[in-house]
Amino acid sequence: MVQGRNSFAERISLGVWLIPLIPLGLAVAIYFGGWQTPTFLWINRYTQNLPDTLWAWLTFLGNGWGIFALCFPLLLLAPRLFCSGLIAASIGGILSQIVKPFLALPRPAAVLPLEDFYRIGEPLLNRAMPSGHTLTAFAVAAGLYFASDKEKRSSMWWVFILALLAGISRNALGAHWLTDVLAGCAIGLWSGMLGAILASYIPETQLAANKTIPRVLSLGGIGTIYTLLTQTLDSDLNQSLQYACVALVSITLIFFIKAQKVRAD
Repeated sequence: MVQGRNSFAERISLGVWLIPLIPLGLAVAIYFGGWQTPTFLWINRYTQNLPDTLWAWLTFLGNGWGIFALCFPLLLLAPRLFCSGLIAASIGGILSQIVKPFLALPRPAAVLPLEDFYRIGEPLLNRAMPSGHTLTAFAVAAGLYFASDKEKRSSMWWVFILALLAGISRNALGAHWLTDVLAGCAIGLWSGMLGAILASYIPETQLAANKTIPRVLSLGGIGTIYTLLTQTLDSDLNQSLQYACVALVSITLIFFIKAQKVRAD
């Protein structure tokens, strides 16, 4: 993994920091160019050629509890990457809670007749921009990507594809405009870069399974199991996926506990 001693320039170049301006600029152009409704309706219509369950599962990738569960095995396999993704998601979550009420923009269901577009679940009306699910998905994707060694990053392009699909799912399910998704993408990318940088300063010795940081994070796994078993995240269509994630987190915790004994011996 990337060590804290790596320089800032080695981690993320200035040009990379400017990349999120592309989706952000596109969001501004669509919003002020009068393309907000047409782009939303077009995506919402044609994504219905694929099953609702697929889009619901992709939305799960942007749910904080969901992505924590799916990434939880990294606590053992690549703890620095896990920390990076968690820090990135936390930064993104804070930014989202600041930007959403400040902009206070309406969602599609608050503007368009409900019969004009497809949606799943109760209509969401407020706090449209940015899309929190998209932001979280891109924050974690960027956090994992930039916390990896440079030579390994070329094989990790797929994490951004998953994040993009998670963003599109918010249009497909009728929850967000395309502009919300693009803004979430931009803020998420910046959050991921910051998360990777902050995670790089965690000493390698503190990432061992018997150290405080991993042990504290393992408690999050217990909380995640409880949440996945007692709540429905985003849609009833995700119930089977939630049970699968409970199994994933539980198995990881078993191996984590075994790692404690190995270290003790």
